[in-house]
Amino acid sequence: MSSTTSISPTVTADNAHTYRTQMERLAPFATRIHIDIMDGIFAPTKSINLDQIWWPGGVRADLHMMVADPFEHVELYRALAPQLVIVHAEAKGDFVTFAEAMHRHGIETGVALLQDTPVETILPAIGWIDHVLIFSGNLGHFGGVADLELLDKVKKLRAAKPTLEIGWDGGISDKNVYKLAEGGVDVLNVGGFIQRAPDAEKAYATLRALLGFI
Repeated sequence: MSSTTSISPTVTADNAHTYRTQMERLAPFATRIHIDIMDGIFAPTKSINLDQIWWPGGVRADLHMMVADPFEHVELYRALAPQLVIVHAEAKGDFVTFAEAMHRHGIETGVALLQDTPVETILPAIGWIDHVLIFSGNLGHFGGVADLELLDKVKKLRAAKPTLEIGWDGGISDKNVYKLAEGGVDVLNVGGFIQRAPDAEKAYATLRALLGFI
């Protein structure tokens, strides 16, 4: 298990009020935040619009684009300047051209794989990919089940590109966080376990303690 495995709380909101509430809940303690954007087409629900997105200063923000055509928003990505933009392998468009454009502006690029999408799908573009997200959740919703069999994808990805950052989305809790980290996941994107907790900061601290952080 990597000693640098990180917990990245997730924001998933369908209106500006909920978005602000979730973001303000995380702001006092989170150093990295995973923001879900849904179009109501690729994902069954629709989030607030990309031009409504914001995050606190000093926090690393990753955008997870659960949309059918993520590459039409290049100018907005540049304006927002997140650390990372994650698009889905199952979406349409030219990933390599997109990745080159983002890299020119200092923005990392990632690819998310739905449960049934094999690692082999993205290997031709692995040289342009900074991060791969193993998706084991429900598109556009907190919850889902962490299918640990998907850790096999982590092994294949690590063999293909040892320096790759690998994330996980879906079903993370105190029951499986250590197994996921032990399985080679670098970034654990946690939604419901933190956002639905009576004390979000305590839930976050619980997960960090299970990974050996004080």
